[in-house]
Amino acid sequence: MNSAYARCSARQRCGRNRRTSRGRTVATSSSRMSGTKTIWECNSPDSLLDLSARFCITHLDTFLTSSKAEVDTLHLPTEIGEKLFQMAQEEGVDLDDKFIHIFRHLTRICRASLRESSITDRGIKYLLRHGLRELDIHNCAGLTVQTLHNINRYSDNLQNLCVGNSVQILPDYLQPEGTFSDSESEDGRDGNIYEKQGFIIKAPKLKRLCVRDLFVNRGPMFFDLLLKPLTDLNHLDLSGAFHNQGMGNFGWLLNVSQLVSLTLHNVQDVEDSLKTLCQLKNLHHVDISQCNESRGHFKQPTQFMETLVRSLPKLRSLDISGTNLAGTGGERTNTESVQCDIAGLASRVDNPLEFLGLYKTHNEASGRQHIPARSISGDSCEAQILVAGQRYLDRPTVLENILNDLFHVFRYETCQNLKQALDILLLAMERHNHEKHIQISGSASLYYVVKSESLKRDWNVKVKRKILGTLLNGMLTHREDPTMMRNGCLTLCQFQIPADVLFDYKRLVKILLHIVSEHTSEENNFIQRAGIFLLNSLACQVDGQQKMLVGSLGAMEKMLLIITDKLQQGVCDDVMETAWSTMWNVTDETPVNCERFLNGGGMYLFLKCKDRFPDKADLLRNMMGLLGNVAEVPSLRHKLMTKEFVEEFAFLLDSCSDGIEVSYNAAGVLAHMASDGPQAWAVDQPDRDHVLFRMARAINRWDLRSGRNINYRSFSPIIRLAGVSHTPECQLWAIWALANLTTVTPEKYCKLVVQEGGLSLVEEMLNENSDQVKTSLHQVKEWAGIVRSNVLKWEEQGDLNLEFDG
Repeated sequence: MNSAYARCSARQRCGRNRRTSRGRTVATSSSRMSGTKTIWECNSPDSLLDLSARFCITHLDTFLTSSKAEVDTLHLPTEIGEKLFQMAQEEGVDLDDKFIHIFRHLTRICRASLRESSITDRGIKYLLRHGLRELDIHNCAGLTVQTLHNINRYSDNLQNLCVGNSVQILPDYLQPEGTFSDSESEDGRDGNIYEKQGFIIKAPKLKRLCVRDLFVNRGPMFFDLLLKPLTDLNHLDLSGAFHNQGMGNFGWLLNVSQLVSLTLHNVQDVEDSLKTLCQLKNLHHVDISQCNESRGHFKQPTQFMETLVRSLPKLRSLDISGTNLAGTGGERTNTESVQCDIAGLASRVDNPLEFLGLYKTHNEASGRQHIPARSISGDSCEAQILVAGQRYLDRPTVLENILNDLFHVFRYETCQNLKQALDILLLAMERHNHEKHIQISGSASLYYVVKSESLKRDWNVKVKRKILGTLLNGMLTHREDPTMMRNGCLTLCQFQIPADVLFDYKRLVKILLHIVSEHTSEENNFIQRAGIFLLNSLACQVDGQQKMLVGSLGAMEKMLLIITDKLQQGVCDDVMETAWSTMWNVTDETPVNCERFLNGGGMYLFLKCKDRFPDKADLLRNMMGLLGNVAEVPSLRHKLMTKEFVEEFAFLLDSCSDGIEVSYNAAGVLAHMASDGPQAWAVDQPDRDHVLFRMARAINRWDLRSGRNINYRSFSPIIRLAGVSHTPECQLWAIWALANLTTVTPEKYCKLVVQEGGLSLVEEMLNENSDQVKTSLHQVKEWAGIVRSNVLKWEEQGDLNLEFDG
């Protein structure tokens, strides 16, 4: 399926007021607070612990007890409790209050990552009572200031706290001194309460604090009050912080003088921080990057850089992405002893930085030759883009640009490190499931990555499932977006359908049914075509349980609606033909779906389509194949027994459309209807004997060596007809079918004949050993002999192969 690939252009500017959707990301172990950022893992079977945890999480009633005595006696170790929480995120379980309540007395945990969950103040209070050491509450919109009070109440052991986007638990203002209030009115957000108590966050052992996109309306002492009580803090991330009254000179950072890592990404007035930063002598990592162009413009960039670098003797990592701190390039130092294209870093030529962030720096600084850093994030080459992707996974707007840069590499260049590129794509899509632009850009690049034959040799079943699972997460979340659906469908077409997606079959069916029924406009024609093609592939070569699932999700009704719509438009295209083909596949040996077809007016649409598009051979074959499945169901055959339907089937006996397929299927439908005996033939016209005569005449015209466009999973309905002695024309059709299929495709169908008792039946018919299995037609016996000969020849060939193998 060839089509130009779609993607979304990146937003080039980054404002702080981003709309964040509620929801959750299905997290893997790679995205946990302490995990390695990679999706790659060995293909070994899951451990017994993982299997047990997954079962328990997907069957939460396992933990429900019937009495208080059982509650008191059941307790799980901390390691098991944390494994259950980790597995819940991997399985996409919402860590809401109900989930937390189940485990409140069952186990104790030390680490809790609640990203994208719908937990409320009540649920998190249960967890905090465990004495947590690590807590991540990113995008938990159900939390209020009451959670801050609970953190302060139960934070004696807390060492790591991350308060991410859309979490409104911190105050946004402080009252002027002297206006204290003793109440916690206005939901506890009355700023003077915090000044009176002397802290905003009370966590005496806190070592790492991350607060993203903090907005402070007023209160010049806000950051002093936030940081002064946190004397053990050594890692601080205030990305996106904004104070309506300005950040001052950042002197409040001196309250945490032991900092080794400081992130001020996209923070206002960061140029005013130089004097304070230079006093934090323990800093190993400093991030003063920007994604707002105006904020990234420093008045004296080279002097700022040189002063900062010379003042911090332990500095190993520096990020100045999105700024002009690398200078114009004209100030480079170039002597016999020193070559440096970033003047402010000339003092580090002999002691290069371990990392330097130059992504989207002004004046294309990342493309310069002499840069004193071992690892660089930038946008001038693939390697730098990949480093940027790993470093900025928690910055959605920066990630959009990175994913667009990667897309350019995939589409117009040759990617040298596909494994790391796939890592970044999946981690970005997984972590930011509700960011539409990331999902669109990521899925666009994913298409090019999964096409790579070299990468396919490296990935295993687990990695393949992560790719598909992450893609389906994005498609399900953004199912109304046509670009996302287009990208997703094209990427799915690179996999083996249905084999590769059986692990997530239900979700994919839901997505595809939405695509084919909702993305129906002319401009979305390709999306609907791709969706229905994939849906048809999903319904083919799967067992009855999955066919029943597809039907229960509304597939039959949606296919019939598509056909009705196409009839009204007067159009017979591949969408209509595939809709009939999908129903053909879904009804195969699945009576409940056959009934859904009849109840939905399927026979009426069959007649309409045949009359409107008489020359469409593929359409006619698909429709008759479907009706053959319906006719196999004894309880439904009477619904086909009308003058109009029988005349139509009899007429099609003489059809040459699509070789013999239409004639073959018409004869099959009539054979099943006739197999119920003369008493079940409820119409006077056409006459039963006349129809059977025409049927036998048609069958005798068919070439026994005709190639077939059909796929049987079972011969059970055919073998049943072969035993209908009271109507030999039924036997004629059934035995011809077995003779043809074992002649044309012996390697596939001879085994099926043996397994389902067909060979025994043929032997009885030829040897006339049974009154139950006999025939009055010589031609039936002749073709039965061919079936036996084909099977015996196949068995001999199999024995010969075994001898050679031995």
